[in-house]
This record gives sequence, C-alpha cells and structure tokens, in this order.
Amino acid sequence: MKKLIRTVSASVLAVASLATVSAHAEEKQWTEVTIATEGAFPPYNFTRPDGSLDGYDVELGNELCKRMEVKCTFVAQAWDGIIPALLAGKFDAIMAGMSATEKRKEVIAFSESYGSTGQAFATLKGSDLVDLPEKGKLYSLASNEEGARKAAEELKPLLKGKVIGVQSASIAARFVNEYLKDAVEVREYKTTEQHDLDLVAGRVDLTMASMGYLSTAVEKPANSDMEIVGPRFQGGMLGAGSSVGLRKEDTGLKAKFDKAIASAIADGTTKRLSEKWFGFDVTPQ
Repeated sequence: MKKLIRTVSASVLAVASLATVSAHAEEKQWTEVTIATEGAFPPYNFTRPDGSLDGYDVELGNELCKRMEVKCTFVAQAWDGIIPALLAGKFDAIMAGMSATEKRKEVIAFSESYGSTGQAFATLKGSDLVDLPEKGKLYSLASNEEGARKAAEELKPLLKGKVIGVQSASIAARFVNEYLKDAVEVREYKTTEQHDLDLVAGRVDLTMASMGYLSTAVEKPANSDMEIVGPRFQGGMLGAGSSVGLRKEDTGLKAKFDKAIASAIADGTTKRLSEKWFGFDVTPQ
C-alpha cells in the first residue's frame, strides 16, 4: 500500500513538474531575440561587402524589436535549411521575405503579414517572351483562383519547351510546379541571384520570383538586359504575404511581433521602409 502511495505521489509530482516547466516555457520573458534572414534576397535582405546584413527585413526587424523592447540580433541562414534550423532552436524567428503558406503553417507559426508583392516573371529584353500578355496585371489565387488558373493556362502555349529558373523550396517553385510544369522545364537554384546569372547567360529562358525582388534585380548593372514580363500572382498557395516565422510554442513572441507589426503599419513605417527598399508600398492591404 505504501509502495502504491509512493508511486501515485511520484506520478502526481512528475505531472506537476511538467506542468510547471510548460508554464515557464509559455511565460518566457523575451528580452533577447535572434532573427535569421537569408542574406541573399535583395531588397528583402542581403549581405554587404563587410559581411553585415541589410535590407527591408533587417531594417523593419530592428524597428519591430524597438517596439517590442527586446534586443535583437540578425544572423544569416541558407534558405533551404532555415525552417529546420528554427525548429532546432538555432534562432528564435525568421524574417526572410517568407510567405505564410498553408504548407509551412503545418510546421511553424507565422506573425501577421508585414509585406506582399506577389510573384512575377523576368526574361531578357531580346527574348521572344518579352511580350508575354497582361504585363503587370495582378491575379489573386485567394479571391479569383479560377481567373488565375485561366491566366496560367493561357501562358502555357507561349512557354512550351522553355526553361524557367526558380529558387528551391520557394513559393515560385510551388506555383510553377502546380500551374506550369507540363509546359516548361523547371530548373531550381539555391538562391535567386543564381537563377539571375543563368538567365543573363542564356541558360534559362525566364525566371519567377517575388515582384519586390525582381523590381530591384533588374536595376543592377549586371542585369541590364533583364525585364519583368507577364502577369503577377499572389495569395492562395502563394501565402498571405511575408511574415515572421516562429516556433508554434512561442505564442508570447508571436503576440509581440503581431502587436509591433500592427503598430508599424498603422503609423506608416512599413510604407516608408518599403518605398525606400522596393520603390513602392508593399504594406498588406
């Protein structure tokens, strides 16, 4: 009987201990936050010659940290391992122009969106793809999925047999594989800058990436022959826009980011910073 009582008591203590640990985890007081960014996706984020990180993600992130009253440190992390590294505890958050897609939400949590530019195509000025129809027209996969699918179908005959470059594990890659794969050859790259190099070199016929990224990429002297073409797509499988990626259990940190983002949107900070880095307002509408 005493043995049974000891066993029950030990079990109760174990449960209580676990509950206490869980409560402490949920009640963590965030004073320092480490944020990962890719460092190779301008103007969202990039690495300067001196090794420092800069861009919209970094400047906005530091502004959000001031509002959250926490000390933030940015670190560079390769895109293809950025979610596994977050889950492994190597850093606390991701700000890397990452869209909050349903698939990603299966493994991590996201803050409210802090920017949305959609996905667009780029080709070379002398290409037969330079006159792709509906240049600049925006299709929403969320509110008009049928219209977006129809627009993609109308592109297929013009893209038949072409090679398209996309970044691995990106929403552009998902879009192409979902809507255009039977018309084009898909070539994946570790970074967007790598597929730009192959476009300029003539090894791919077009690329697909964030409109925010492409609007800056085409301004680079090395990319002077690049031109943004065709329609633009956003929403649905492409996500709700760029958001802070977080571990699901860090609910307190998510609440802090959500409040800071709402504040930055309300007082025009996201508008000011996005116009600085992109040349247009990417504030979520």
